[in-house]
Amino acid sequence: MSEGAVVTGASYRALAVVRSLGRRGVPVRVVRSDEHALATASRYAGTPLAWPLDGPEDARVDYLLDLAERERLAGWVLIPTHDEEAALVARHHADLSSRYRLTTPPWEILRAAYDKRRTHELGARLGLVQPWTTFPAGAEDLACAEGRFPVVVKPAYKESANRLTVDKAWRADDGAELRRRYEEACELVDPAILMVQELVPGDGAAQLSFAALCRDGEVLASLTACRARQFPMDFGRASSYVETIEDPSVERDARRLLAAMRFTGLVEVEFKRDERTGDNLLLDVNPRPWGWQSLCGRAGVDFPYLLWRMAAGREVQPVQGVPGVRWVRMTTDLLAVAGEVRAGRLTPTAYMRSLRRPLEFAVFARDDPFPSLFGPLSTARLVAGRLAEGRPV
Repeated sequence: MSEGAVVTGASYRALAVVRSLGRRGVPVRVVRSDEHALATASRYAGTPLAWPLDGPEDARVDYLLDLAERERLAGWVLIPTHDEEAALVARHHADLSSRYRLTTPPWEILRAAYDKRRTHELGARLGLVQPWTTFPAGAEDLACAEGRFPVVVKPAYKESANRLTVDKAWRADDGAELRRRYEEACELVDPAILMVQELVPGDGAAQLSFAALCRDGEVLASLTACRARQFPMDFGRASSYVETIEDPSVERDARRLLAAMRFTGLVEVEFKRDERTGDNLLLDVNPRPWGWQSLCGRAGVDFPYLLWRMAAGREVQPVQGVPGVRWVRMTTDLLAVAGEVRAGRLTPTAYMRSLRRPLEFAVFARDDPFPSLFGPLSTARLVAGRLAEGRPV
């Protein structure tokens, strides 16, 4: 194969992309754009490259442009695995497309998925059900949350790493706590991007996703999943246990949104089913590879390889995932399970039953064992570095 793939990011999310492509014989180079190194340990990754973590956006774009010439990667497929990287590629789509085959749509399309304010606006226009949400102009606007508690304060997108963006959202159970959390959030991010949203009740069985590969809003490949466990459980940073399911209503709602966005690329649309009404409440759209996407190949939809084929101008046959395939990220799932067992919502027997086959692991793979050996050391170094610098873990 003449075209390879450049994957930015080196977390377990990027590792799944690297393995998918490497197993198909596609050459892969990993550009470390974060503090992780897991994907660089894969047997399928070539010599790793390092993207500057700091500096102006233009300099990071120039690095990618120069990289294509220096490393002879011109014409390769560029796959970002973080929101911020996808946004950068989208904003500089014209320049980067002169060197790479892009898997990210231009900014005018990506922005509707990247910025939760725009996602909420589009969902409202389409008549999709969403949690009660407000975008306060100041602390005086928080009074409208009365009668809506519990709520969460969260940013519409991640500007930089801080306590709020690492936690994803902060819960508030009354007006006083909401004001305190909002004022604290205003010190960390631009107040204009803050939103207050109802915390929808329901356990992991209510956390649903539609994953797809799209071209101009047309779904080429897809599956539906239940994100049964995450850590922390209320609004986790990432899923820890996921199972593929069949749910036509989730598929219907997600397809309407993606068609209206005219989205191109890989995307995960997250919902939470309201146990009070049965409605699928639109939560988030992830316009890049998601954490549990290594599950999808086991379920019959090898998303990264299909994405590579589409970007490389090759045929992609329509395909839909099968239900009943499971995925687990042990490092965080054990923490989630411990909390669920303590709370009386999960028994040890039920936990063991959830790990029945077919089961895909986030990191361990028989044909690529080194990342699972390297992972704990890499994580320990990352945590120690953040603690030493006083940054959020």
